[in-house]
Amino acid sequence: GEAGRAAALEGLERKVKAAMRSTTLNRLAPDLEALVRAETIAVQAGPRPSADESVLAEIRGAVLAGRPLSFIYSRPGAEARSRSVAPCGVMFGRANYLVAADRESGRIQTFRLDRMTSVEAGDGLATPPADFDLAAFASQSFGIYQDEIEDVVLRVTPQGATEARGWRWHPTQTLEDQPDGSVVVRFRASGMRELAWHLFSWGEQVTIEAPQRLKAVMAGELAAAGRALSRAQS
Repeated sequence: GEAGRAAALEGLERKVKAAMRSTTLNRLAPDLEALVRAETIAVQAGPRPSADESVLAEIRGAVLAGRPLSFIYSRPGAEARSRSVAPCGVMFGRANYLVAADRESGRIQTFRLDRMTSVEAGDGLATPPADFDLAAFASQSFGIYQDEIEDVVLRVTPQGATEARGWRWHPTQTLEDQPDGSVVVRFRASGMRELAWHLFSWGEQVTIEAPQRLKAVMAGELAAAGRALSRAQS
């Protein structure tokens, strides 16, 4: 589904092969073919990542030139809006997002690429805040959505402790083994809704100790899931 990026990788592959001696390439080819057959990527449910090359080219051009980026943004259940932002970069993941600063307030926002149309770099100057760091921004959130940063404390039962110790929760995580065999996980992050969605997969093995807002978000998501189940059973 990423034709442009696939083409770029294929071009890189051709350059690497062209730079290798034929004897070396012939020796490696059977092993590489065997590894390709023996490895794959497990597909997970979620939005299909979209990275239209024309959109990416317009974004990259605007970022490099420090120019504003205008586009129409459409969200489900909401009226399409015309936006003009200072582009900061792109985050690739289960869905691909433009990271951009509001031109008036400087507030950093994210926009899904597959919801953007009529993307065009404008005239003038529009640069990110001087202290903005894309990698640091991405590491703040549990997922993509950015909101207030919270101190998260989770307690994992002894039954789930081994898996929790090997789990990458967040770049700021610390793990504390408890006398009863449980593990306390701590990290600072935003994106409580995405964290709540993830915690569903742990079932009864994880207890939310903090923050209160995460507890409230989880309660709301559980209530919504309960209503959906009730409708399905009626």
